[in-house]
Amino acid sequence: MARSIGPKTQETSPESDRFEDAPHPRETHNFFGHDEAERNLLLSYLSGHLPQAFIIGGPPGVGKATLAWRLARFLLANPDPATAAGEAKANLFVPQAHPVSHQITAMAHPDLILLRREWNPDTKKHSTQIQIEDVRRAIHMFQQAAGRGGYRICILDCAEDLNQNSANALLKLIEEPPSRSLFLIVAHRPGRMLATLRSRCQKILLKPLAADDLRAIVGTLGPPWTGASEIKLEAAISRAQGSVHNVLRLLDNQGIELDTHLGRMLNDLPHIDWSQVHALADRITGRNNSREYETMLAIIEDWLDARVWHGAQSLQGACARRLAPYALVWEKLGEAARETEIFNLDKRPLVLSLFADLAAAIQASSS
Repeated sequence: MARSIGPKTQETSPESDRFEDAPHPRETHNFFGHDEAERNLLLSYLSGHLPQAFIIGGPPGVGKATLAWRLARFLLANPDPATAAGEAKANLFVPQAHPVSHQITAMAHPDLILLRREWNPDTKKHSTQIQIEDVRRAIHMFQQAAGRGGYRICILDCAEDLNQNSANALLKLIEEPPSRSLFLIVAHRPGRMLATLRSRCQKILLKPLAADDLRAIVGTLGPPWTGASEIKLEAAISRAQGSVHNVLRLLDNQGIELDTHLGRMLNDLPHIDWSQVHALADRITGRNNSREYETMLAIIEDWLDARVWHGAQSLQGACARRLAPYALVWEKLGEAARETEIFNLDKRPLVLSLFADLAAAIQASSS
């Protein structure tokens, strides 16, 4: 069967690569906003010169994993470009009724493996990283013969979850790939990947989605998201920065209110109103508030990304020095969030130190 590294109960366990209760990318057959990327992949396939490893990069929520699963589904349904005909030459769409679609939805295709953070039934949590043992199990699939003489495909979602050992193990596999193998690596920040791994992959960079595409995607998801009023949906789209993940977060009952409040606090930096920071910490670390905690982290990461992007456009010669403080905060945030999850630490100190670090970064950047 197709393998998601982990226990046999995986299908009924929470999936680290599923966003909240939205359909998983492997279950998604609609694709919006990236016609050029899809067309280039199709032409590469039809030419018979499909590279053996891709990095599909871009911000969270723009369709990277959906494209990876779409390509994997297509290649497993159409293993030989010489015999491709009709719709297989038009796009990467495979009907939901196709046997390969059923196999992939059920995680039951023998030539497809998924690497992601796996669920630990003992701790009732996901692993915080993709481990080297996971990659080693993936290697086993590539040592088997592919069915129908087709592709053996590994989807990794996402690169940021690799640790040093698992990244090196994956690099070795990609350096000496078996024939008819394909690696599809989803990466939110490709520039932070292991340089030697990045250099061996062809890059596909997806841009933020347009408002019309976001509107169309939400329309395919069904309740509860399609039950949002038009005014609420348009407000969410206007703030989402081209990410369907952000739209869904903002459509939550208090999503837009939290986004507005946190945006004001960030825009006031380096001035800090500590009473507001303490109130925020109390709010997002309360029982059953994990969604607001994740939303806060996503909003702050988007804010850091925007600071770096705008700085890169305007700072010219002083760019690296002026932007370095933001990169340091981003790295510290990622490490602190990971440690908080691993050791089940109180999230309040993380929130307090984060605002202090953000204020210090702004001051260092402007000096």
